[in-house]
Amino acid sequence: MANRYPIYIVSKGRWLNALTHKALKKMGVEHSMIVEEQERDAYANNVSCDLITLPQCYLLEYDTCDNLGLSKSVGPGAARNFAWDLACSAGFARHWVMDDNLDAFHWLNRNEKFEVECDATIRAMEDFVDRYSNVAIAGPNYYSFAKKTDNLPAFVKNTRIYSCLLIDNQIPYRWRGRYNEDTDLSLRVLKDGLCTIQFNAFLCGKITTQRMSGGNTKEFYKHEGTKPKSKMLADLHPDVAKVVWRFNRWHHHVDYKSFKKNKLKLMTDLSELQKINNYGMEPHDA
Repeated sequence: MANRYPIYIVSKGRWLNALTHKALKKMGVEHSMIVEEQERDAYANNVSCDLITLPQCYLLEYDTCDNLGLSKSVGPGAARNFAWDLACSAGFARHWVMDDNLDAFHWLNRNEKFEVECDATIRAMEDFVDRYSNVAIAGPNYYSFAKKTDNLPAFVKNTRIYSCLLIDNQIPYRWRGRYNEDTDLSLRVLKDGLCTIQFNAFLCGKITTQRMSGGNTKEFYKHEGTKPKSKMLADLHPDVAKVVWRFNRWHHHVDYKSFKKNKLKLMTDLSELQKINNYGMEPHDA
């Protein structure tokens, strides 16, 4: 059940706690990590996967959507653009790009969550998305957002996809913005009438950015809080996004109701994808 599309982990400052790498390695899933040149040796000494150095030009040319340039970190978008280009140059129709702070992947079945110890859920998401001609982005919901006690559908259409994204390489976009680039990309896709799929059947465990050293914690949130990232999204999409104060900090709030009209379009030739396939998955008690 090997994944059909390449997986790239974008990582910075987390060579000692590369959680996504460890989770995928445990599952037997092949993947690469994109790291900055000055940190490559540190990663090489601590992780055991293919390492790819981010070219400096991607940082210099990245659209941060502000006028601060390289005075502070541009965020992960530049490395994500590099991953996109790598997948395109290798001839893949889609690619995965993942944050580096996903501690595990899970299968939600019959109101129980099971940690996944194989690559079946990755392949299942790929096959499901390939049934449709207009799914631009897909990915698993966060473990903490899918409660076992709730009556959840297997997937939700046309909402934001965070942290673990399966992207159609042919869509005419690239990552931009110093903050909230996941939400920005999802909104641009949805505004153009395309669809997103967020799986509840398949989940990823996300360690909150501000609770884990490295990444954007040191670069952004420790010094400036969350208001700048929320304001940037509201400035880019004032028609659907606004800044709100909740849970003792600033957040962005996005109204996705207008995108419910975006309809999934089935492929005309589904061939093997029409058949029921449980991918060999069976729930086991811990």
